[in-house]
Amino acid sequence: MASVPVMVTARVRGVLTQIGELFTIALEGLRRTWDVRNWFWEFVEQCWFLARVTTLPVILIALPLGATVALQVGDLAGQLGAQSATGGAVVVGLVREVAPIAAALIIAGAGGSAMTSDMGARRIRDELSAMEVMAVNPVHRLVTPRMWAASLVSTMLSSLVILSGAVGGFFFNVLLQGVTPGAYFDGALGLLQISDLVVTLFKAWLFGLIAAMVACYKGMTCEQSPVGVGRAVNQATVVALLLVFGFNYVITTIYVIAFPPKI
Repeated sequence: MASVPVMVTARVRGVLTQIGELFTIALEGLRRTWDVRNWFWEFVEQCWFLARVTTLPVILIALPLGATVALQVGDLAGQLGAQSATGGAVVVGLVREVAPIAAALIIAGAGGSAMTSDMGARRIRDELSAMEVMAVNPVHRLVTPRMWAASLVSTMLSSLVILSGAVGGFFFNVLLQGVTPGAYFDGALGLLQISDLVVTLFKAWLFGLIAAMVACYKGMTCEQSPVGVGRAVNQATVVALLLVFGFNYVITTIYVIAFPPKI
């Protein structure tokens, strides 16, 4: 019976240790942000890679998502005699919640898994240790550019989700349900606030940073075997999404309290 509390204590200690190591690597990566010359080209390469593997998937997700929301909300609004408000519901939902979450899902799933496998492969080949022997900090050289690249691309993807989702909603709401284009966009612009866009872009930036941070940490601390790299990829995706949803809830709650939605 005494072994159960010991096991629980050891598990909790292990989780807390991993959280501490995760944020230590993140803070160490941010600490050398000013030294752009040492990581700029790696940053450009990572931005191009992330944009290449995430742009098409995020468009394919946002278009049917906006159309589906417009179809469902439009039917309900039509029964209430307020079908012209569909555009506002679609665009506001995209801007406030869907865009940063969708960008984070794509970054963590497509880009983050590639980052984890890359860092894990470097660990298996002892490249990280070799960099330390040559007095090159692997966190500054590899983690810093990936964190900033993921945050920048995630912010851009968030804007792309809003645009694609609005186009998909416009197709269903205007072309299939008979709402006028003016009513569609007037409803959207009437409910949006500048603070909505600012908070959305901030959340997208933060979620991209979290996805890259978790991916790099899991790759740099994985078991030195192909199986360990595979496990690290799965763990990085799950942990990143859990952190994203947790931070999204906190940020949204604070924002709604500080800036109540317009009616």
